[in-house]
Amino acid sequence: QVQLVESGGGLVQVGGSLRLSCAASGSIFSINSMGWYRQAPGKRRELVAAITSGGNTDYVDSVKGRFTISRDNAKNTVYLQMNSLKFEDTGVYYCHAGVVVTTRPVITGDYWGQGTQVTVSS
Repeated sequence: QVQLVESGGGLVQVGGSLRLSCAASGSIFSINSMGWYRQAPGKRRELVAAITSGGNTDYVDSVKGRFTISRDNAKNTVYLQMNSLKFEDTGVYYCHAGVVVTTRPVITGDYWGQGTQVTVSS
């Protein structure tokens, strides 16, 4: 079993910053990609940012220039630095990892964190 533990969510004012962290643990051979998704009440979950093991990144247009995703492969940890936060950034943020559990036999899986609330207010 693989566990993803998120931290760093909270309440912040418009224009403020938060840094989310997600650490993966358990039976892991390698992590192909990690990312952050968010979901507001009544809305579908959307990809916010993702990063591959090689460092390639992808962002939803609304956060480009404000958010930065990074990872520490040695620690199996992904970070999301969120700056210049807006009202529309409010939601539950979920960490995701595409994991190779073992290669003998090959077992892969998609794992999710429990979610951490980010609330942006005035």
